[in-house]
Amino acid sequence: MALNPDEDTEFNDALRKHGILPPKAAPERSPSPEAGPTLSDQLAQADLDELEELADEENDSDTERFMRQYQRQKVAELRREAGGARFGTVRPIGRDDYTREITDASKEDDEGEGSGTGVVAFLYKDRLGDQIQELARRYPHTKFVSIVGDKCIPNYPDRNVPTLLMYRKGEMTNQVVAWGVAGDRSIEELEAVLIASQVINPKLEIKRRRANAEDDEDEEVPKRSIRTSRPITKDDDSDLDL
Repeated sequence: MALNPDEDTEFNDALRKHGILPPKAAPERSPSPEAGPTLSDQLAQADLDELEELADEENDSDTERFMRQYQRQKVAELRREAGGARFGTVRPIGRDDYTREITDASKEDDEGEGSGTGVVAFLYKDRLGDQIQELARRYPHTKFVSIVGDKCIPNYPDRNVPTLLMYRKGEMTNQVVAWGVAGDRSIEELEAVLIASQVINPKLEIKRRRANAEDDEDEEVPKRSIRTSRPITKDDDSDLDL
């Protein structure tokens, strides 16, 4: 019977002990599992919704307190980047979120002076409206949310979508059913409807844009004096006055 040097037997052990067989090869070590992301990594990469979920899942009170504080700091940072605005996109929600994300959210005093927050709920069927997405970008102080029509209202007729429901201070200020179904409507028309419904505030957005423009100017290179190649004439003065 042939000798198998790799076989683990007492005879082979004796041969190895006397140097007749080479020592057994050390067993291969399984690679250590990769370290998971640290809490700091998770917080840095998480958006606001994910931060909320992480805080809700945390059992340790000190850690939860830290995460809530981090969440508040991130909200403040995003608001500073947007000139004090909190929104800027269309956020999808479910039926169970309606009261919290629309009615209650419209009671929050985002603009000061107890004016509440403008909220626009967009009920749709097939796809999100381009006009709504653009207006959400233009008016980041207004909260825009979207939900499939019959997911919001059971058996909601397809002929009624797209529907817009507008809220301010916990009350519905207007509703528009089947927007653009009868004929093409421009974004300017929709913007006018939202202004009349008191859910967007053009003056507030103009103020925000001016503030952002001033910040951009502060970051530019120092201004240099400009020398003209000819003397300023009377005609030039007239142009300057304009």
